[in-house]
Amino acid sequence: IQPERLRHRILIWAEEEIRLGNLPPRADAVLDAVLYRGELPRADALKILGTGERQARRITSALLDAGVLTAASTRAPLHLAFPAKLAARWLPGLFPDQ
Repeated sequence: IQPERLRHRILIWAEEEIRLGNLPPRADAVLDAVLYRGELPRADALKILGTGERQARRITSALLDAGVLTAASTRAPLHLAFPAKLAARWLPGLFPDQ
């Protein structure tokens, strides 16, 4: 599984998704902050991104819609989620090949 490389795998995935147009630019910065801190208050996303409130909301919403971030409510801090569809990519070797 190589947990020490988890951050790298997640950020590479985010960069690819941005390049493909599936995530907005700078979404990787939000993911990086969540990975580093464990949780990210939504107001801090504004500071990290250096954008307006509307753009920050658009980026965090895209990550929530992609299932890679989760929050208990619309005002609660953001947390990393581990969607099943990305398990093989983010955590290779976790499940045996069938």
